[in-house]
Amino acid sequence: MKQKHILEIADVQAILAAAQQEAVDNGWRVAISVVDDGGHLLGTFRLDGAAPMTAGMSHAKARTAALGRRESRLYEEIINNGRTAFLSAPGLEGLLEGGVPIVVDGECIGAVGVSGVKSVEDAQIARAGIAALGH
Repeated sequence: MKQKHILEIADVQAILAAAQQEAVDNGWRVAISVVDDGGHLLGTFRLDGAAPMTAGMSHAKARTAALGRRESRLYEEIINNGRTAFLSAPGLEGLLEGGVPIVVDGECIGAVGVSGVKSVEDAQIARAGIAALGH
């Protein structure tokens, strides 16, 4: 039987803290969500001043990255390159940059999603959170 890594609450807290610090250091008001490998929410928060819709969008981006096992920006690129039928993919709502999978030993164990600033900046914040795990 195969064994796999899982995110524990201490991991989620470390990710959220590091991502929050990245956002605060840059003056960005965002929402940040962490999900497990099945896209289930493990932790989230919305920084002061972030638009209410960012909370749902950050979760959707994280869920998309976890379920697809790849960055959510890849789906945005597919759609922008003309494959608009991909918009009907079941269960995927965060088809925008800002969702980044958490990969340990080649396996996706979850993802971080961020919403509230430019998409590339959302992804930057997500990566800063993941870097806190040291993998």
